[in-house]
Amino acid sequence: MTVRQRPALLDGEESKRTWSDAQLVRACLDGDEEAWAALIDKYKVLIYSIPSRYGARPEDCADIFQMVCLDLFTELPKLRNPGALRPWLISVTAHASLRWKRRGRRRSEREDHDLDAIPPDPPIAATLVEEIEREQIVRDAVAGLPPRCREMIRLLFFEQPPLRYQEVAKRLGLATGSIGFIRGRCLRRLQRALEKAGF
Repeated sequence: MTVRQRPALLDGEESKRTWSDAQLVRACLDGDEEAWAALIDKYKVLIYSIPSRYGARPEDCADIFQMVCLDLFTELPKLRNPGALRPWLISVTAHASLRWKRRGRRRSEREDHDLDAIPPDPPIAATLVEEIEREQIVRDAVAGLPPRCREMIRLLFFEQPPLRYQEVAKRLGLATGSIGFIRGRCLRRLQRALEKAGF
């Protein structure tokens, strides 16, 4: 029986969810289902965020997500450069979102009996692509933090409504007085990760 060699984990990483795109792509192409799950998990927020910017309802976002995942599954073997995965996902998702919006517009125009020429789709705004790219860089940088820092950043900056230090300390099992110090250290790590990613 042949055992497939797994890509080596980087220091401090505990699962495939922290692998680089290149590692994940290689493992996916080798048929590793856990790598597929990790790849989808890594980019699910990015994929969902794009149709919502085009005004899609949650159920339409879910449909677009499924279409993009199917495209990813069928097109991944053709991807020459794993570094191009994120821009490819943004482009495919934005185009799927535009098609969704166009179908909705055509349906609305048919219902309104306005059969004049349908205006062409606007091009994908470069600023939108840049904004989506930057958000994904931040998500990747946070995901690459050690578990305690990752959870602290999530609790302090992503919870709505924002949590007080006492609640964060309670959830993390830390003294309230240590939150400020650890927060500063985690933010410095995050800053280094973002700088390394060219943010």
